[in-house]
Amino acid sequence: MKRPIRIGARGSKLSLTQTGHVRRLIAAALGADPADPLQVEAVTEIVVITTTGDRVQDRRLLEIGGKGLFTQEIEEALADGRIDCAVHSLKDMPAELPEGLCIAAIPEREDPRDAFLSRGPERLEDLPQGARLGTASLRRQAQSLNRRPDLDVRMLRGNVDTRLARLEAGDADAILLAYAGLRRLGLGHLPRSLIDPREVPPAPGQGALAIEARTADRDLPWLAALRCEATTLRVTAERGALAALEGSCKTPIGAHAWFEGDRLELVVEALSPGGTDRFRRAGAVDAPGLEAAHGLGMALGASIKAEAGDAIVL
Repeated sequence: MKRPIRIGARGSKLSLTQTGHVRRLIAAALGADPADPLQVEAVTEIVVITTTGDRVQDRRLLEIGGKGLFTQEIEEALADGRIDCAVHSLKDMPAELPEGLCIAAIPEREDPRDAFLSRGPERLEDLPQGARLGTASLRRQAQSLNRRPDLDVRMLRGNVDTRLARLEAGDADAILLAYAGLRRLGLGHLPRSLIDPREVPPAPGQGALAIEARTADRDLPWLAALRCEATTLRVTAERGALAALEGSCKTPIGAHAWFEGDRLELVVEALSPGGTDRFRRAGAVDAPGLEAAHGLGMALGASIKAEAGDAIVL
């Protein structure tokens, strides 16, 4: 009997929920009934790996090494053969991956929007003068200060439950979270409002899950079965902009792609960390393949970089 497919994941409630979803997709691709837990367990196994990003919760990611701290230990396990694939939030994946590893599949995307949560006001614009906004994201900080320079933005890290508890305790007047994560946790009813992704683009790849694997395994049938073509094209364009802008936790970047019929539309923006300067580009390509989608993102990102220079780097 073949051994189960070993799926690497972080130990947070959201990570395990997302990995459970992908686990059932993999089980179905292997011929098991995804609704039967015994069949799912027979062909798949979740391996929990604690990352540096999980252990260090009192500092911004940019202070301790960037988004790669949520993937490094998992990628080491993948390279060593201790796991067969890993499930990540795509927005947490650096633009460049370690040699020998690849994003082998991206399933259908959840809602990519940012969610606004507060103990009263319906929108960011409704917050009182000088209100405290909690976020650990430099992008959300910059975009919020661009719209409301009077806000007192405070660093707020931790899992979803921790951030919700701190909002309830009054540590912040409002917080911003990814709507996709709330929906996956059954908390989609909590936001007071959702932010228009074309006006205020979310992180590149937000709402999408990435199944990372060894490059040699990229086209295994059970991995290929997980791919959503439309989602892959959209996030390929967004991550093209990320690559062109050399995006990291030190660069506030938003990108959002969507289809109008067969036409792929993309809006990209980058801001100064304090939100004072905002650089924005939009473009489209008809009936794109992966190369054209990536090229669209690269072109818009490069145009912004040429104009903004170092203004967008912390």
